[in-house]
Amino acid sequence: MTIRIVTDSTCDLPSEVIERYGITVVPLYINIGSQGYLDGVEISRAEFYQNLPHYAHHPTTATSGSEQFRQVYQRLASEGAQQVLSIHISISLSATVDVARTAAEQTTALPVTVLDSRQLSLGTGFLVETAAKAASEGRSMEEILALLDDQIARTHVFAALDTLDFLRRSGRMNRVVFGLGSLLQIKPLLTMYEGRPGSERVRTRKRADQRLIEMLREKAPFERVALVHTHSSQRAAELRQLAGDLLPEGDLTSVDITPVIGAHIGPGAAGFACIRAAQ
Repeated sequence: MTIRIVTDSTCDLPSEVIERYGITVVPLYINIGSQGYLDGVEISRAEFYQNLPHYAHHPTTATSGSEQFRQVYQRLASEGAQQVLSIHISISLSATVDVARTAAEQTTALPVTVLDSRQLSLGTGFLVETAAKAASEGRSMEEILALLDDQIARTHVFAALDTLDFLRRSGRMNRVVFGLGSLLQIKPLLTMYEGRPGSERVRTRKRADQRLIEMLREKAPFERVALVHTHSSQRAAELRQLAGDLLPEGDLTSVDITPVIGAHIGPGAAGFACIRAAQ
C-alpha cells in the first residue's frame, strides 16, 4: 500500500527532509497590500522579515483553496499513490484543515485522510516527518495514525516574542492590552500543546529567556528538540547556549519560522519545538 504524505508550508521542515521522503507541501498565501505571494515559492523568508516592519499595510495570510488541495491529491493518485495522509497546522490557528477535508471529500481517485496536527511550525513538521518515515517503511494508515496520536501528546512548541506590536497589527490582540504591554515593556511567551494556544507575560527579555529554559527543563528528557525563530539566528544561538546540557549533543536543527506565522508574531521571536521522550 503506497501512502503519500501532504502538508502545508507552515510545517517548517528543512528542504532535505521534504525531498528525502517525497513529502508534498501545499503553500499558503501571504498577502502584502493587493499582492498575494505563495509562501516559500514567491517570497523568501529573509525578504519578508527584513521588510515586515516597513510594509505600508500589515501582511495578512490565507490558506490555499480546496481545489488546489484536490488537484494535489489527484496528482499523487496519478503517480501511483493508493492513499494520502494530509497533515496540517492546528485548526485553532488556521482553516487549512477544513479546506483540506473539503478537498478530500471531493477526491474520488483515492482515499484521503486529513489530520489536524494540533500544532504549528516544527510541532507539525515533526509529525509530518514521522508519518513520511513510517510510510516509507510500509506501515499501514492505522499504524501511522497511532504513532502520530502518541507523538501529538508529547509535542510542545513555545517561544518568546520580541514585541507585542505585530500581534496588535495582525488583529490578534486588542489595543488596550497592547498599550499595557508597551508601557510595562512586557515580553509575551506563546505556547502550543494539543491544539490549545496559550500565553504568558514577563517583564524583560532576560526573564523571557529564563522562562523558556524553565519550560524546556520541565519537559525533559527529549526524543527530539529543535530551535525555532523568526529570522533571528542570533537569538536562537543565545537560547541554545542558555539551554546547555538540556539539549542533545551534536547538530541541532534551527529553523526560520514561516512568514505565515511570522506575520502575526513579528521578527526576533525565538523558542523551542520538542517531543518529550516516551515513558
